[in-house]
Amino acid sequence: MAWNPAPEVAAARDFGNKFGAEQVIILHIKGDRVGYASYGKTRQLCAATRPLADAALTAVMEEMKK
Repeated sequence: MAWNPAPEVAAARDFGNKFGAEQVIILHIKGDRVGYASYGKTRQLCAATRPLADAALTAVMEEMKK
């Protein structure tokens, strides 16, 4: 994967390294704002993780509208 120095991505990368996860998605909510950080151990896994994170984010946003 390309190096991303964002602190959210660093947290996802740290989680992956600490717990042996090859793909990590962290969803975060602050008030009515929702976001995510995703990480994949390799470039291919990183590319595969992003659409999963997008889907998870969409599901959370839809649930918050209820």
